[in-house]
Amino acid sequence: MSDPELATDLDAAVQTRKELGDAYESELIASFLEKVEQRIDTAVDKRVRRQVAEQQMVVARGGRPEGGPRTGAGYEGPGAAFGLAAVSLVLAIPLSAIAAVNLGLPGLLVCWGGIVGVNACFTVGMALRRSGPEAP
Repeated sequence: MSDPELATDLDAAVQTRKELGDAYESELIASFLEKVEQRIDTAVDKRVRRQVAEQQMVVARGGRPEGGPRTGAGYEGPGAAFGLAAVSLVLAIPLSAIAAVNLGLPGLLVCWGGIVGVNACFTVGMALRRSGPEAP
């Protein structure tokens, strides 16, 4: 793990699980996953603020923001893809925990299949919008 504080939290959760046994396992996992989710949220917020500040600087200097003027449905540019990826990762944590605890590996596979499917549909839709309407 690249985050020493998170590694310490994980080690503490494992040690606590060893001491308390199976009775508190789901609560310990939920607590650790909540800490991970908070870290991800903080990192995503920081990146989004930085990107917004960069775009504001471009606009302030007379340029146009990435992606130019928006047309159509408004889901163009890297911002929408980044947003979907960030939301997918943040939601994947509790969904994976719920699926794994309740259904085991099959539940986890279905959960991640759904996450991958949503992202794949979005990517295909973006590619189709970029290619434009085909002439008959």
